[in-house]
Amino acid sequence: MTGERIDGGVYVDLGERRIWHFVGGEPSGQPTVLLHGAFGSASAWGAQFADLTSAGLAIHAPERSGHGHSPDHHGPFTYSDMVAETIAYLEEQVQGPAHLIGWSDGAVIALLVAKYRPDLVNRVVVVSFYVNRADQDADEFFRLIESRDSATVDFLRSGYVDITPDGPDHFDVVYDKTVSMLAHEPAYDYAEFTDVDVPILLVAADRGVARVDHILALSRALPQARLAVLPGTHILPVESPELFNPLVVAFLTADPPSHWVPHP
Repeated sequence: MTGERIDGGVYVDLGERRIWHFVGGEPSGQPTVLLHGAFGSASAWGAQFADLTSAGLAIHAPERSGHGHSPDHHGPFTYSDMVAETIAYLEEQVQGPAHLIGWSDGAVIALLVAKYRPDLVNRVVVVSFYVNRADQDADEFFRLIESRDSATVDFLRSGYVDITPDGPDHFDVVYDKTVSMLAHEPAYDYAEFTDVDVPILLVAADRGVARVDHILALSRALPQARLAVLPGTHILPVESPELFNPLVVAFLTADPPSHWVPHP
C-alpha cells in the first residue's frame, strides 16, 4: 500500500505504478539517486551507503517495477519504459536535479535520463555496463543467465522470492521478461550520446561485461566524460568498495581537472 513502510523503505505512487524506495543519508545534502541493475534491488548498494552518507549526500534508492519490493507491471521490460519510470521518480519524489549513480542496465538508464532530461541531472556515475550488445565482453554470468543455467536461476530466484509482493511464482515471469530484454537491448550508437553535456564518470572493470575499448570510445563521445578503469568484474561496487567509493565521492563532490596546463 502507498505509504507502507517495510524493510527500511516506503511505497510511493508514480502515476499508475507503485514502487518501493529507500531514502537516507544527509537530508540536507545533494540528492543522489542509485539505480540498480537487472535482478537487483536497493540492497545492491549496501557497500556504498555509509561512504555516501559520510560525504554529506542525500541517498535515494528506488527499486524499479518488478524488482525488489516493487510490484511488476504488465508488459515487457524495455529501456524506454525504465527511463520513463526513472524520470517520473525524479520529478515526483526527488523534485529537483540529482546525482545519478547507475550500475549495469541502471547505468544505461542514467545515461538516457541525462540525454533526455538534463534538467533533472547534476552529475552521473556509471559502472559495469555497455550500450550495445556488439561491445559486450565475454562474461560468464550473462551467458549463464541467457542459457538458463539451473544454479544461476536458483540463485536469482532466492533473492527475489523473499521480498517481492507478487509472490514467488512470479519470478518466472520476471526472468523471461529480463532475458527477452537482454537479447535485444541496449542497442545504442556512441553518436547518440554526443549531446549528453553533463559531467559523467565512466567506471570500467578490467574484467567486466564490456570491452574497455568500448568504454573508452564512449567516453570520447561524451562531451564532459571522465574514464576510470579498475581491477574487478561486473560486481565491482560489491567486491571492491574501497576502490570504487572514494572515486565516486571525489567525482561527485569536487571538480576534477579538465587538462594540465603548465604555469609560466
